Amino acid sequence: MSKVALITGAARGQGRSHAVRLARDGFDIVAVDLCAALETPKYAGASRADLDETEELVRAAGARIVTVVGDVRSSADMQRAVRDGVEVLGRLDVVVANAGIVSSAPLLEMTELQWREVVDINLTGVWRSVQAALPQLIEQGSGGSIVLISSIAGMRGFRNLTNYTAAKHGLGGLAAGLANELAEFGIRVNVVAPTNVPTDMILNPSAYRTFRPDLEAPTLEEAMSGFASINLLDTPWVSPEDISGAVAFLASDRSRFITGTTLPVDAGVFVRT
Repeated sequence: MSKVALITGAARGQGRSHAVRLARDGFDIVAVDLCAALETPKYAGASRADLDETEELVRAAGARIVTVVGDVRSSADMQRAVRDGVEVLGRLDVVVANAGIVSSAPLLEMTELQWREVVDINLTGVWRSVQAALPQLIEQGSGGSIVLISSIAGMRGFRNLTNYTAAKHGLGGLAAGLANELAEFGIRVNVVAPTNVPTDMILNPSAYRTFRPDLEAPTLEEAMSGFASINLLDTPWVSPEDISGAVAFLASDRSRFITGTTLPVDAGVFVRT
């Protein structure tokens, strides 16, 4: 029987990339996404059509897949996702808590809704996703791997992103605590921290202004220098597939003695002086 990975935020972007990569590596997939717009991000949410496309790509990679429209802010939704996935696919071995959003503003201008929506999805939603999966992982008695998708903003601080930065920093603490709790069950917990990744989260005018605040309405071409400015290596971003490579490593037995760590895939942002 194939191993099974549950991935949140799987309709597009990094989540879709993780699903396809793990499918190619022999995993069956439980793909979860809200498939709806949120109130504060200044870019469109994923759609059911996006999730259907992920399903097609995973099947084309030779894997089985269960798709679930659900909200990581709902424990009931995440429990349903685990239940539906296990009912069809038979087990659960890996959780990739990928779902996340960004909503930027200087702290004095940030609304309570902006703070709450980002923290509820990017931090509390990760907690709910992991908590929903743990009974199945523990009951199986065969260990497992939990991968939390953070950001380099979870290791450093950035202007106008205090909600996002606080939530992503929290994932490191969550992973460290869970690594201690779950070691006795052979369940490992790690974090991946990307730099910029060219998904809808940054390929939009709001993000362009964040990275080029000196311009009123920068184009993508004008924003590229801003994206590149935070990286030590000469690139504006890394690809979703670069992040998926790290996820695949942490999901596999090749990392069987790695737990409680954060793996930056950051083009050198963390060490840049």
